[in-house]
Amino acid sequence: MTQPDSLRKHPAGALPTAQTPANPPAFNPCAVIPVYNHPDTVRAVVERVRAAGLPCVLVDDGSSAECARTLDALADAGLAQLLRRPLNGGKGQAVQDGLRHAGALGYSHALQVDADGQHALDDIPVFLEAARQRPDAVICGAPAYGDDAPRSRLYGRWLTRVWVWINTLSSAIPDAMCGFRVYPLAPTLALLQRCNPGRRMDFDIAVLVRLHWRGVPMAWLPTQVTYPPGGISHFKGLRDNILISRMHARLFFGMLPRAPLLLGRRLLGRAP
Repeated sequence: MTQPDSLRKHPAGALPTAQTPANPPAFNPCAVIPVYNHPDTVRAVVERVRAAGLPCVLVDDGSSAECARTLDALADAGLAQLLRRPLNGGKGQAVQDGLRHAGALGYSHALQVDADGQHALDDIPVFLEAARQRPDAVICGAPAYGDDAPRSRLYGRWLTRVWVWINTLSSAIPDAMCGFRVYPLAPTLALLQRCNPGRRMDFDIAVLVRLHWRGVPMAWLPTQVTYPPGGISHFKGLRDNILISRMHARLFFGMLPRAPLLLGRRLLGRAP
């Protein structure tokens, strides 16, 4: 897993849009970490990701001056590539920028991980080995929650699970909201060239549904998700729930013309 010889800092959009390669590169993963005002946790996340052998692409999504200084220090120390957005555009847009950046740098896969420390980073080697064994598949976290998980989040996940079942006409996606996953960049970037799955908290759900529509296989690995005391969440209950509801509606109407294909794949046993 080699770090490309490139500048450590880039403004968003400074790199050319990555094209889907005709011959996918050898397995060469990195981590993409969207960051919005997590100065107290992002360094520990980066250090643990690097300890697992992964180069890091940090996407500063318009963070405060304090957090920006922390990210500059990580980049100056050679611990990460830093992609900087001048204004906050939302988690989904930050992840998309990071995936494009990773593709332009020549990586084949990208581990998406949050900067707030809620993901079980000890599971990174297991996720990478699964991606190495199945390089065409998205390796997704199947989250296990403790007593610290907010009840409102659990209810929201249950409702989203039902909508995802409807919008894929299958139960192939048991959880679409866990942002701890490894993307194969070739099919993911091909999707991003055609549409914007979501700019904020709707991205994690919509990108999996749309990749499923395109026949990209997925695998699920159990992983613990924690909500540490004093942790910072940027999920805005009313705004993001409305956004996610609209996204489910768009996906539903997008599913309808695809329904014969989706049902046919199930009947033929070819569901991804």
